[in-house]
Amino acid sequence: MIVLGIDPGLTVTGYGVVEGGHPPRPVAAGVIRTPVEEPIGQRLAVLFANLTEVIAQHRPDVVALETVFTNRNLNTAISVGRASGVAILAAAQGGIPVAEYAPTAVKSAVTGDGSADKQGVAAMVARLLRLESPPSPADAADALAVALCHLRTSPLAARTVGGAR
Repeated sequence: MIVLGIDPGLTVTGYGVVEGGHPPRPVAAGVIRTPVEEPIGQRLAVLFANLTEVIAQHRPDVVALETVFTNRNLNTAISVGRASGVAILAAAQGGIPVAEYAPTAVKSAVTGDGSADKQGVAAMVARLLRLESPPSPADAADALAVALCHLRTSPLAARTVGGAR
């Protein structure tokens, strides 16, 4: 199973592609940046085009997406929600099922602690994927964590949300 993990954001969206196995194998990771000076519609179009390209290049079986974390900054939550919608649309256009995970579920699946900090998550991602150092930038590490979360929970996900094709 090949999983495309996405850590959505309007300014920076992280992506990570992981192939399941023992151990799981990292395939690709990076970030998509949108130009902050552009109108929202153009930024979402850039995000969609880039995610579509990542999907076409890596042909994942499933897209795992971190859900919107509602915090005190409503504008941040709205922009992350918009980016999430674009990611879901890109997956749907490619006929790829989407699984969504709360940030605490991702942290728990990867580190065993739902309140782990970003450095702890990145360090464990490096360990699980047998990388020499934690992935950078943090958005790419978070996306790899989302992909690993799906691989670790996919038997359950297959029964509850449709799982992979």
